Amino acid sequence: MDRIGTVKFLVFLLALAVATGDGRGQASKSKSDVAAPATAGSSLAASGLAGRAPVADYVIGPDDVLAVNVWKEPELSRSVVVRPDGKITLPLLKDIQASGSTPEQLRDRIEKSLSDYVSKPVVTVILQEEKSHKFNVLGQVQKPGSYLLNSSMTVLDGIAMAGGLREWAKANSIYVLRETSPGIRTKMPFHYNDVVKGTGQDVQLQTKDTIVVP
Repeated sequence: MDRIGTVKFLVFLLALAVATGDGRGQASKSKSDVAAPATAGSSLAASGLAGRAPVADYVIGPDDVLAVNVWKEPELSRSVVVRPDGKITLPLLKDIQASGSTPEQLRDRIEKSLSDYVSKPVVTVILQEEKSHKFNVLGQVQKPGSYLLNSSMTVLDGIAMAGGLREWAKANSIYVLRETSPGIRTKMPFHYNDVVKGTGQDVQLQTKDTIVVP
């Protein structure tokens, strides 16, 4: 092979190597792109956030702290606390019912009421502090009292928050009082020892639940 032929052959090999490398890089990138969503989903599930309800579904209650903002109307915007009667006080509107509504529902109510005073009001309602969703722990625990239910919690979590059982607590006699309708509570047995051993079913806590430890 003459000198020119040798040079052409080397150039061909170099071009072939570059093309092969690019193809491998593109294949690797494609695999990475496909795998990324699955990895993100796995991380989300592992963190426990995948099953949580969005904040928009949160039902406002007494003691919750809300930020009510009216676009281009700073004198009408403020942070408010939901009173025990379930209402909040806002400029122009005075008292407006907040308890029992989601932030979006309350926003719509405020916008409708403000339309009598402001042209096409744009309102946002932000939940600043969740304080209305609570549960109680009574009886033979280290720290009986009322606790905030601000995430997905079980009875076992609630007992742990209360410092755990006292020495003479009757673990197999624990029960949960749950309000099934206004003024009516249902007694739900909780088999503490079985749950701790992994052979029993833990109970998901709900707002106003009371854990009783005899």
